[in-house]
Amino acid sequence: MRGRNTYENINRLVDSIFANYLSRPGVRQPIFTSYCDGQRVTCEGLSQWGSKYLGDEGYSAIEIIRYYYGSDMYINSAVSVSGVPSSWPGYNLTVGFSGDKVRQLQQQINRIAQNYPAIPRVTADGIYGQRTAEAVRVFQKVFGLPQSGITDYPTWYQISDVYVGVSRIAEPG
Repeated sequence: MRGRNTYENINRLVDSIFANYLSRPGVRQPIFTSYCDGQRVTCEGLSQWGSKYLGDEGYSAIEIIRYYYGSDMYINSAVSVSGVPSSWPGYNLTVGFSGDKVRQLQQQINRIAQNYPAIPRVTADGIYGQRTAEAVRVFQKVFGLPQSGITDYPTWYQISDVYVGVSRIAEPG
């Protein structure tokens, strides 16, 4: 929930989990899975305590999924997110970094700044300097993220999400 206290380790786990999805060969639509506590709410599928006990027995995440949903289930990682120009580079961008990912970030920040003038524009030169860090810091402030000036996973995807919205690239033509 936006604005609530969170813990950094939980944030990282949630970010990594939501880059993953379940699939089954020959099934194109998303796999619906339900998760219930098994006591107050019961349903078919994963249960909080059932999966906990399987984990205690040494089952891996995929083994637990297969226990509940069958042996033809797979956990996949999203290489890219639909509608997002390019996915997370896999590492934080900060002062001193350079390259195509930094240039892309700078271009997106500049496009977002057209709609959010509090965010300073930067030169899209592919070099993550102090001005880029400051633009990221202001972006983080505007969108309620921790104001580090570092483009971490949550910041990258918030920038991508806002960029898609302001540039309207995900809308059908």
